[in-house]
Amino acid sequence: MAADDRSPHDEPLDRVGEIQREWRRERPDLDPSPQGVIGRLHLVALELTERLVAVYGEFGLSEGEFDVLATLRRAGTPFERAAGELADHTLVTTGGLTKRVDRLEARGLVERRAEASDARKRLVRLTPEGRDLIDRAIAAHLANERRILDELGTTDAAALEPILTRWLRILDGS
Repeated sequence: MAADDRSPHDEPLDRVGEIQREWRRERPDLDPSPQGVIGRLHLVALELTERLVAVYGEFGLSEGEFDVLATLRRAGTPFERAAGELADHTLVTTGGLTKRVDRLEARGLVERRAEASDARKRLVRLTPEGRDLIDRAIAAHLANERRILDELGTTDAAALEPILTRWLRILDGS
């Protein structure tokens, strides 16, 4: 393998390294170095999503459905949130939330009811079946996340968390 086919750490180039090398060749006037972080982070995110979704699927849940059930479970007794508030505590958009709640309600995992103080407001609550399912699913999910992080190693995982926390704050503008 030619010297330019090696990374700075003398390892064969990965997909992102190959892309950067090609851009350097085709457009030497551009700096593709940001792809080293952004491209790899994007690929890591895709791989993580695939591994996480696989566990949700074992419980018959999509990623969004898992998120809704987990959000209700984290709310504590009586395991409910106002429908409008639910969107603020999940990674689901308000449009997607209604569809997910509809599917979860059809499966008997959540129920909707009117708020006592304002009949126009709707509350979404875990049913006992929903609580049982999310309790089992979250245990499997956290074990899966532990396995994934263990592949990285304790030192690297600990170093990565504050960097990602800071970067997310910067990107969110908060």
